[in-house]
Amino acid sequence: MLPEKYLRSAPLKALLVDDDELALLALSSVLSHSGFDVATATNVPDALKLISLETYDVLLSDLHMPCAGDGLTVVSAMRHSNPQTVTMLLTSFPEMNAAAKAILLQADEILVKSMSTTMLVEAIKRRIASGHADPRMVESVATILERGQEDTIEEWFALVQREGNLMQIPLSHDLRCGHLPQMFRDMIHRLRSHRLLGGKGVVSIDAAHHGTDRLKQGYTAAMMVQESRILQACVFNRLQKNLTSIDFSVLLLDVMIIADEVDSQLTQAMESYVAASLDHSLSA
Repeated sequence: MLPEKYLRSAPLKALLVDDDELALLALSSVLSHSGFDVATATNVPDALKLISLETYDVLLSDLHMPCAGDGLTVVSAMRHSNPQTVTMLLTSFPEMNAAAKAILLQADEILVKSMSTTMLVEAIKRRIASGHADPRMVESVATILERGQEDTIEEWFALVQREGNLMQIPLSHDLRCGHLPQMFRDMIHRLRSHRLLGGKGVVSIDAAHHGTDRLKQGYTAAMMVQESRILQACVFNRLQKNLTSIDFSVLLLDVMIIADEVDSQLTQAMESYVAASLDHSLSA
């Protein structure tokens, strides 16, 4: 007999996600007999489609399908679409150690597949009754970068100051960092507009000006590349610090967009740098 707090008039709605169809069928049968209204998916795309169409009381997803991050992708998508849904991950590995702590930043609970069906059902209903262990806000990568823009720029500046070859060029903070606010605006706009990868990059007048400015300041091409690499590291470090709130379902694409945008702006700056250098040589 279940405690009174588990009782409700309508069936609890559960979404089960596992690429092992036999395991999925068995668990679906157990939950159906326990009064759940069950929907199933055997892969991430099907799970994401169901998440976009329906609201569920609980998501129970395998962690590995077949990639280690698949379960987190599904959980993150559910967090974004249905924040009130309890999210739980299934794993075959009882000893998660540090990984468990990181995973729990996204999911409410981790269950080991070897536990009995009775304990599994009880754990699911108990978690639904108690709700989220720690409600978390899911943010887009664009929002995280926008919110942390000033701190990221200051982190970049601090790292540049440690590079002896770059510091051979004496510049004020404003001259050293002056190009970055617009670059961040372009990057954030690119992330929010979801412009596809592989196309022709958007022309940036500011990137071109940055190239000619660095030439006048005495930079070499290698120095510009070095600064760009440090910028990417700082941007990704900002995301690393905000893993608890990132929407994992689009994280990989956003990381690719960031890298593509930084490379595109560097390319444009280098083209302007080279053109200005040639003009200077011809006029000399």
